[in-house]
Amino acid sequence: MGKRHQARELALKVLFQLEGTSDDPAEVLAYHASENAATDDVAGFAGQLVRGVMANQDRLDAILSEASEHWKLDQMAKVDRIILRIAVYEIAIDRRVPTKAAINESIELAKTFSGDEAGRFVNGILGKVAATAT
Repeated sequence: MGKRHQARELALKVLFQLEGTSDDPAEVLAYHASENAATDDVAGFAGQLVRGVMANQDRLDAILSEASEHWKLDQMAKVDRIILRIAVYEIAIDRRVPTKAAINESIELAKTFSGDEAGRFVNGILGKVAATAT
């Protein structure tokens, strides 16, 4: 498993814990980084993703709401919603990773943490996001 995949997985765990709480993001990241024995590179990239998603959450949610015709954000599984936010941040805002790589990573995360159907769901939404982000 590559460092960026590990970092996305770490960011997912941190954002999952932070949703709906007032926990300190830096403390939650430090905790999960040590639990997962993450290298400094992995923890650093995960931290960038966590901060980016949190700072842009309203914009990310607006993009996701527009791309998702049949599902409102609060109807999505929490893990799927967070995976989608990370990917949309990378595709539409950060733009340092090729869109295809961000989508493929997100599908893998969805399959691992949510199931095969979630992989298809994430792929469908991100396909629409990618089509409008370019």
